[in-house]
Amino acid sequence: TYNVDVGYERFLGPELFFSPEIFSSDWTEPLPEVVDKTIQACPIDTRRSLYNYITLSGGSTMFKGFEKRLKRDVKRRVEGRYQKTKEKYPDVDIKKINVDVHTHDYQRFAVWFGGSMLASQAEFLGFFHTKAEYEEQGPRIARHNPVFSSAMN
Repeated sequence: TYNVDVGYERFLGPELFFSPEIFSSDWTEPLPEVVDKTIQACPIDTRRSLYNYITLSGGSTMFKGFEKRLKRDVKRRVEGRYQKTKEKYPDVDIKKINVDVHTHDYQRFAVWFGGSMLASQAEFLGFFHTKAEYEEQGPRIARHNPVFSSAMN
């Protein structure tokens, strides 16, 4: 039999999402900042509902406390922006934005499920690489993604 002692290491996995700079100086933008910037880049009339329904998907989001930590950190950013706006425009009635992070039964498999739904679409069949194409071109064939290129056109 084997015994494995896991101490602080079990907290390092999820911490990568919230403090990436402790692992690499190349990646310093924490997940709450990415979520906030992404929502801020959306049309203004959709932002409230997006903040109110942040949905987790993928096995990496299953860590204990992940949902609460993400909610807390995104909420801090939103409330900080609210306070700055209130100070700048004290006479304007600005509604606070509710931040909520949701989990669901298919959270662990949601990414795979979405990918399988995409791959089952008839339009998607033309975007596969065959084994022969891979053997001819090598790994570089995967560096260009025709799915996203066609979506941009």
